[in-house]
Amino acid sequence: MNYQSSLDFLFQALPMFQRVGGAAFKKDLSNTLKLCAHLGNPQNKFKSIHIAGTNGKGSTAHALASVLQAAGYNTGLYTSPHLKSFRERIKINGIEIPENEVVAFVEANKTFLSELKPSFFEMTVALSFAYFAKKGIDYAVIETGMGGRFDSTNVIQPLLSIITNIGFDHEQFLGDTLDKIAFEKAGIIKDNVPVVIGQTHDRTASVFRSIAADRKAAITFADQSLDVKFNGYNRQSKEKNLAQYTLSGGTASIENIELDLLGSYQAKNLPAIMVALDHLKTLGLQLHTDHIKEGLSNITTNTGLKGRWQILSSDPLTICDTGHNEDGIQEIIEQLLVLKGKQKLYMILGMVKDKAHYKVLAKLPKDAYYFFCQADQPRSMPANALKNLAAELGLQGEVIENVNEALQAAEKKATKEDLIFIGGSTFVVAEINDL
Repeated sequence: MNYQSSLDFLFQALPMFQRVGGAAFKKDLSNTLKLCAHLGNPQNKFKSIHIAGTNGKGSTAHALASVLQAAGYNTGLYTSPHLKSFRERIKINGIEIPENEVVAFVEANKTFLSELKPSFFEMTVALSFAYFAKKGIDYAVIETGMGGRFDSTNVIQPLLSIITNIGFDHEQFLGDTLDKIAFEKAGIIKDNVPVVIGQTHDRTASVFRSIAADRKAAITFADQSLDVKFNGYNRQSKEKNLAQYTLSGGTASIENIELDLLGSYQAKNLPAIMVALDHLKTLGLQLHTDHIKEGLSNITTNTGLKGRWQILSSDPLTICDTGHNEDGIQEIIEQLLVLKGKQKLYMILGMVKDKAHYKVLAKLPKDAYYFFCQADQPRSMPANALKNLAAELGLQGEVIENVNEALQAAEKKATKEDLIFIGGSTFVVAEINDL
């Protein structure tokens, strides 16, 4: 087999939530357990940090991995979904898994996989575990997919669990109330393993406390022990901006932090990141102030993270972000409105079929001009249908299905002082040519 035929086997032979949605979702860990057993239980051969949450888990995972790398640890990182390349999901020290490792895994296990018929996600998780074990990493940062309790990653026994926040997303699978969603995410809490909760919410705090108590897991609500203030940007050079934050309270030994992730919403992720690093230090990791500062100011460089408030152009200012649910869009809009001032905002927007469309669209500014698009994959909502829904809420614009053609049209309309935003779906951002 070559790399392309191996990918074809992964993408076509097995269900993939990223493309087909609910048909690939299973409330069962049995396949993952069988697959891991077949591979010699590689998930038990390295130490790990496990991260769940509705928003922020990807940024948090990349931030922690970057700090571990800066401290000299051989660091694995498993995240999903990918934007451009399947290999983005599995990295060691920021380097994507080589094609030959993917080919070797599929070739060695194809017969077993064909008989077991695991999902795309189940097999990708197992591939990451096998690769990390083979390479003898020191630590792996593992991000859940959609949920927690039945997520395929939930076969690990981590040093630390982190739940960034709880919001409405994937309600058809995780539950239609915040406490039900919290219960599913809290499934990653393990016996006697400390857990950090990033954001406190009245409806979910009791769920986390109850499950943590049952499992004798020490629990910390990060935002109750650490205050974070966004102070604006420090332009180091023409190529790089850094977002500046002040930390106070709790055991904060670092007063000022700079991130190369530029979304001001990272202020909500930083408490969990910093408290998690404190926990890891108590567990014996050598994470000094210089490591933390270096790691957090070089997240994109160290890990290759893309699509988080990423600036594509400055003339006019063009930004993309993968935030796609109600809370994520709210954070994006707040920062966009601060940036645009009195200038025109152009939004290139696409969504998937299985989202709460009205709730998201209701948060969007009515004075923006919209280009409604759709990513080239089965879960995409037709751009015309999205335009019609948006019109019911007073949002006006036009349909240009291709993301890059929509961007070209926006660039023609916009002046140098205007603002262009691309998002609404991870898949829309993934199709940007210059990402």
